[in-house]
Amino acid sequence: MPHPHFPPSEFEARLARLRQRLADAEVDAALFDEIEAMTWISGYGNSENRWRCVLVPTDAASAPFFLIRALDAGPCRRQTWIADVPTFRDWEDPFAILAQSLKARGLARASIGLDYNSYGMPLARFERLRLALPEVTFVDIGPLVWELRLIKSAAEIALIEQAAGIADAAIVRVARACRNGGTQREAARVAVSTFVELGADPGKPGPISAGRGWDFLHAAIEDQTLADGDVVHLELVPSVGGYSARIMRCVPIGAPSQALIAAARTLADLQDRQIAAMRPGANASDVDAMLRNGILAAGLRDSFDNISGYTLGLYAPAGPRTSDFTRTFDPRAQWTLEPGMVFHMYASAAGVSFSETVLVESTGPRRLTRLERKLMPSG
Repeated sequence: MPHPHFPPSEFEARLARLRQRLADAEVDAALFDEIEAMTWISGYGNSENRWRCVLVPTDAASAPFFLIRALDAGPCRRQTWIADVPTFRDWEDPFAILAQSLKARGLARASIGLDYNSYGMPLARFERLRLALPEVTFVDIGPLVWELRLIKSAAEIALIEQAAGIADAAIVRVARACRNGGTQREAARVAVSTFVELGADPGKPGPISAGRGWDFLHAAIEDQTLADGDVVHLELVPSVGGYSARIMRCVPIGAPSQALIAAARTLADLQDRQIAAMRPGANASDVDAMLRNGILAAGLRDSFDNISGYTLGLYAPAGPRTSDFTRTFDPRAQWTLEPGMVFHMYASAAGVSFSETVLVESTGPRRLTRLERKLMPSG
């Protein structure tokens, strides 16, 4: 059946780009076992309960295959364009089935590319793979698919933009749930309910915490009631079709102090300048410095120990990575921005937290999250 979000041409274009990179790497084929890579290539991905992979031959005359446990083969075939789906029973060794599949396709002695940093291929598993395929030569091709995913297609951008609209609407509703006597858990409930109601994928709301300063952003949800003087940090991460947008805002409980209001104005102004600098050809460390140096010069933080932005795109719900650091904004980042890249740009200082989902276009940056950047009124 057709993929729910992408036409066949989307996957044809991805496969062509991938095969060109494999040809450049001089391998006969490549094996991908991270869920994000498998999903991007095939349209389908599932958890690591049992090892699975997508195998892509470099030669366009040879078809890829998706090796998967028999229990999951039905859902896989319904969503992927890949017609060749070899399977194994839960008690069988998937590497033995992989060896049979490669031999049947003339790849038993092939050079096969593999990301040596794949979280799906720890050392013990790699040793099993090598034993099962003694005549295969493995070549480290690095995070090839992660890099190909940096430039988003129009269809991918449309999904992120839809998620960004849901993020904007959800943050307003969640802020209303933050009140004196309320809880962070109630705020999380409103976030998840809003995601599902407005068409996002079911999933976690994102970090919701209360505190002061800048280093409480990823704290766990706590059950104590909110009180005047608390500041609730909201980072909502809705996704549509696996493609995530992200937004951060903060909600003072009770009347905010003048110091908090001033810090919010300064932080918003600095982030405006940073986002305006996100033009094609800009150096990432220069973009980072606009926010970093401004925050330190304004005395809003004593140190700035985190990055100020990172890649956005496909986030697999069953994958272990909650953020994509393929490209980050930091003092040592020596890469340039290109049209089609999408980032989560975030700033936190003095109890204030703001972030936006930003698309780099040929004409410059465009915020996909559009909510006014200010302290959110509590309920």
